[in-house]
Amino acid sequence: MHQKIALVTGSARGIGNAIAAKLGGEGYFVLVSDLLDDATPVLEALQAKGVACAYLKCDIASEADRARVFAQIEADYGRLDLLVNNAGVAPTARLDILSTTAESFDRLLNINLRGTFFMCQAAANAMLAAQGKALADYTPRIVNISSMSAYTSSTNRGEYCISKAGVSMVTLLFADKLAEHGIPVFEVRPGIIMTDMTASVQEKYAKLIADGVTPIKRFGQPADVANCVWAAVSGLLDFATGQVLNADGGFHIRRI
Repeated sequence: MHQKIALVTGSARGIGNAIAAKLGGEGYFVLVSDLLDDATPVLEALQAKGVACAYLKCDIASEADRARVFAQIEADYGRLDLLVNNAGVAPTARLDILSTTAESFDRLLNINLRGTFFMCQAAANAMLAAQGKALADYTPRIVNISSMSAYTSSTNRGEYCISKAGVSMVTLLFADKLAEHGIPVFEVRPGIIMTDMTASVQEKYAKLIADGVTPIKRFGQPADVANCVWAAVSGLLDFATGQVLNADGGFHIRRI
């Protein structure tokens, strides 16, 4: 298969699903990856949009799952052109940092940070190996999806903020290491996006947006994040490896 292969973690719904749809629309063969045992409805919905795709179940926090997935990609496709690390979780309960449990802290760092780091490591090694195969049109890239929480304090979910701040450093480390090999690495930071993760606090965020917390006064949509991912992997930003794209309606702008 000469079609470019993209692996998008956490892509059964929400932001990841929008990224999968966007990449498929731009010609990638998309490997949808999530925790579902049966992803048939997800694949059928994407295929109805013209997306060529397949499903790989993967818990990114599991070493065995990571090894299995990358071995299967090598066996079935012989190349990986793009990894989008989107999979991540929020705390099961929002607790003040004075009450945060070790269990919640460990869960978020194990999935959001440790999982992302070792997915980058596995992808980087696979990409470096593939560069020796003289593949057609092979320009591999990695994109990590973090969050505005990487630099924004939310004292009722500190473990989430810490995990996403760590993802920012993971991006810089791999961008640095892989630059000499011509493999750009980028970070996309979503802001307040309309997803299942924000559904429970939608009223709170709607008021903040109306009051001007973001210069663009609307909820972000998963497609807004997907568009930033595409900007990163289009090839136009390759010299800007390590760059952060803020998909946040201007939240990152400091203003008075």
